[in-house]
Amino acid sequence: MTTAFMFPGQGSQAVGMGKSLAETFASARAVFEEVDAALGQKLSMLMWEGPEAELTLTENAQPALMAVSMAVIRVLEAEHGITVANAASFVAGHSLGEYSALAAARTFTLADAARLLKTRGQAMQSATPVGTGAMAALLGLDFATAAAAAAEAAQGDVCQAANDNSDGQVVVSGSKAAVERCAEIAKAKGAKRAVMLPVSAPFHCALMQPAAEVMAEALASVTMKAPVVPVVANVGALPLTDPAAIRESLVAQVTGTVRWRECVAYMAAQGVTRFYEIGAGKVLTGLSKKNAPEATAFAINSADDIAAAAAQIKG
Repeated sequence: MTTAFMFPGQGSQAVGMGKSLAETFASARAVFEEVDAALGQKLSMLMWEGPEAELTLTENAQPALMAVSMAVIRVLEAEHGITVANAASFVAGHSLGEYSALAAARTFTLADAARLLKTRGQAMQSATPVGTGAMAALLGLDFATAAAAAAEAAQGDVCQAANDNSDGQVVVSGSKAAVERCAEIAKAKGAKRAVMLPVSAPFHCALMQPAAEVMAEALASVTMKAPVVPVVANVGALPLTDPAAIRESLVAQVTGTVRWRECVAYMAAQGVTRFYEIGAGKVLTGLSKKNAPEATAFAINSADDIAAAAAQIKG
């Protein structure tokens, strides 16, 4: 069987995430301590004790989710001898999860990944005035129809497809009025539902250009190594191994569409039959069942999950 490791994005955070791993495994505890030190912030305390509203802030949620993913990776390595290099054919991550994937594949150090995500979160949050942007999930439309609805709704404002999560689940992003128009147009085009999302900024659209410029500068100042296995990148839905190409892709990702459906389909077409979601939540596990129905998908975020996954991978 061919295996891929995938890493969740924003929205999977929850107070308490990673706490049991830290209490059980020294290798996990070390990850949270290193992230806290890199940021000069007790992020782990916020993760485990809340308040939820503060954890949900983009600048906190992004490094926090990466930390949980990396804690799982380090426990797999320390307790079971399972590494990205010896167990996975590909890594991929949804939006910020791409940084987690790259940290797991040793392109970034853990400390650099934490600092980059802190910067990314702050830059994305401050790219637009609060309340001027919005995002909506269009349920029951294919990507082409959803993108057409967004283009029709723009009317001189920004409105574009931000996340192609699965056939029938596309998220649009842009100016608040345009996204609201898109929700109505989508319903007329056959969407089952159009749900406005409780987000703090309109991610993955042209309004994020100021954040893209910040990330171009931040990424230029960080040492990047070739990943130990290819990363299937959000914007191209194709594997990358060259650090310069990865850097370019990460900058484009800030304003570009997360082509998650195509990323999973690509990996399945290359023979991946097992997808492991590494870190908080089970969002990508659910999407994998839609995007690669012939494959199996498992979420790994507890000691029991880790032991079960290790047995499968070694078996």
